[in-house]
Amino acid sequence: MSDARMAQIRERLDAEFNPAELEITDQSADHAGHASANGGGHFTVHIVAKAFSDCSTLARHRMVYKALDDVMGSEVHALSIQARSPGEA
Repeated sequence: MSDARMAQIRERLDAEFNPAELEITDQSADHAGHASANGGGHFTVHIVAKAFSDCSTLARHRMVYKALDDVMGSEVHALSIQARSPGEA
């Protein structure tokens, strides 16, 4: 199931940002039994994309959450984001 979730995340982020780099790590096993997860996974995303140039950290996170809006809360319970522009990579 987590492979399918990671594929969903990758598909949406690829489509939205065409990233130069994208690494997704499933950390769900570290949070097994987390009562409020409702079956959703815990993931870390490292993404480098031009779209993040001249954006604050908050704006970058909002952009990523917007791209994943339809899977947040169901397939994804928790998301740690490191979003950088190519000049910061």
